[in-house]
Amino acid sequence: MSRGRSPEPLDFFIWTVQDVGLWLEEINLGSYRQSFEENGVNGEYLESLSMFTTEQILRFIRRCHMKWGDFITLCKELRRIKVACLKGEQEVRRPWWAPSCLSTVFMRVAKRNRQSRVVSLKLEA
Repeated sequence: MSRGRSPEPLDFFIWTVQDVGLWLEEINLGSYRQSFEENGVNGEYLESLSMFTTEQILRFIRRCHMKWGDFITLCKELRRIKVACLKGEQEVRRPWWAPSCLSTVFMRVAKRNRQSRVVSLKLEA
């Protein structure tokens, strides 16, 4: 998914550790990139943050050496992505590995796929 460009926000729950690092840089929390990588924080882990108990949150903050304000920023950015995803506001981009000749086909399929994923996310929420 990576290849030096920011990961697709719609798919944040399947981000790799490297994708999370790129996203941290994008939201000005890049100073935590190494700590997140060392702790194996991927998109699935970020998705589960919303279900953490207070004790688990404190453990996460200590393990990643985060400041409270930065943790709040992280949570706000995650919420922004989730809300945009549910509203269908995320931009669909052609992945780096897809040949340009398939752009039109890919975009059409991705938009159709997005609608089904958004419905499934709404049902889970």
